[in-house]
Amino acid sequence: MTYTIDERTKSALNAFQNFDVDTQLALLWYGYLDLKDQLKPAPPDSVEAVGKAVFDQIQVLSPENQLQAQRDLIKGAGNEINRAYKALSANAKLEVWLLLAQGMEKGTIIQVPSDYQLPAETDQFTSMVKQLEFEQRVNFMLNAVQAMG
Repeated sequence: MTYTIDERTKSALNAFQNFDVDTQLALLWYGYLDLKDQLKPAPPDSVEAVGKAVFDQIQVLSPENQLQAQRDLIKGAGNEINRAYKALSANAKLEVWLLLAQGMEKGTIIQVPSDYQLPAETDQFTSMVKQLEFEQRVNFMLNAVQAMG
């Protein structure tokens, strides 16, 4: 299922998918920080439970393996966590990433290093995303996480 509703959102998605895996992870983190105050935190139980099941598999890993699991989600690796992720709806996939970001805030998931700087080539992408309305940003995120796995 596709959630892109306009060309600006589609352009942002295309740009995002051209970045390397670690840059995509960082952009997801910064995107979460940008949206978190506007997000309504109560997904339906059917979304929350299955998303949390995948998140729980990642959370129990060592920090290095947590990072690798997130990279594998983006790359579509053929492991158990990724197979479970692939079976999720787009909303449940988004829930996984929201839980990962919340885990980063709480310190239960490996964090972006404090000295990390986004590559200069992300400047145009960031500018594109900042021009999107809240709903367009959510649609962008849904499409981005749906394409992963």
